[in-house]
Amino acid sequence: MARIIEFTGTVLTGPDQERAGLWAVDGKLTFHRPGRSPDLVLDGWVLPGFVDAHCHIGLGPSGAVDDDVAYAQAMTDRDAGTLLVRDAGVVSDTRWLQRRPEAPRIIRAGRQIARTRRYLKNFAVEVEPEELVEAVRKQARSGDGWIKLVGDWIDRDAGDLAPSFPATAVRDAVRAAHDEGARVTAHCFGEDVLEDMLDAGIDCIEHATGLLPRHIPRFVEQNVPIVPTLVNIATFPDIAAQAAPKFPRYAAHMRALWERRNERIREAWESGVEIFAGTDAGSVIRHGRIADEILALHAAGLPAAAALDAACWRARRWLRADGLAEGASADVVVCAEDPREVPGTIRHLQAVVLRGSVVSWE
Repeated sequence: MARIIEFTGTVLTGPDQERAGLWAVDGKLTFHRPGRSPDLVLDGWVLPGFVDAHCHIGLGPSGAVDDDVAYAQAMTDRDAGTLLVRDAGVVSDTRWLQRRPEAPRIIRAGRQIARTRRYLKNFAVEVEPEELVEAVRKQARSGDGWIKLVGDWIDRDAGDLAPSFPATAVRDAVRAAHDEGARVTAHCFGEDVLEDMLDAGIDCIEHATGLLPRHIPRFVEQNVPIVPTLVNIATFPDIAAQAAPKFPRYAAHMRALWERRNERIREAWESGVEIFAGTDAGSVIRHGRIADEILALHAAGLPAAAALDAACWRARRWLRADGLAEGASADVVVCAEDPREVPGTIRHLQAVVLRGSVVSWE
């Protein structure tokens, strides 16, 4: 006999759309009352499971981690309400996790692609410009429809951030990814790299701390979203302090990018740039911090409903995943209070339901 969960209270099918009456029957959502009483009733404010649009399951400070560590990372994200992950650059093959019903859904982006000796050791496939297209094609075929480029990093000879690849190489790489049916995103800290990425027809930008007012109209016109990863950007002062003795220009630049982070995100959102929530968990950022990222977006100036939308309804549409819809997988979170009015309620979820199974319940 099918297991039935009834969700009482308010069902949020969008940031400003409410309805009552939702059930999970054998792992699928329905708005039609089943023919028998539920096995479990969960009361509260019901939302689709959160999306972490920039996360690295299977990554640690030194690169790939053992499977048991990767599993623990996935469970930590899940229990915090992250039920859909866009893994923005895998290090090891985590397809085995995609087959685990208790694990959050993962959209893999293949391995990150960086310039030789211009990124963190053991994190990426490192290539020279003439090898970039081939690397992109290979990673496009091993991922789930996304490619991640490292657009800029410190150039030690220059002592500051600089684009990783020539503009022509980026253009050819994006075209190759599109030919393979993959969308392209790029790690971008500085200002100079953004024009090259936009000229190439990039599909998304990670971090975007170098965003300037002159860039914003192009982001809007080309419909290029930003995943700011504000909980990661919070580490910039520490990065600057460590780098200052050897690379003072780079250190000063990183501090300046950090200082204007909130202003730029607020300006972008107010101008119509799509913003999505991503924690950059993995390496130095611990997993399970999606609530911190949503609240950081709110603190940066997004209304609470818009910050939720960045990790919820709109984020799911962007990644072509179901929300709260008839017949969709029962992947939901339940809050004790209206998260649009009391944003902090998302830190202490009443329940997390994945594929119709309650995986966390207070």
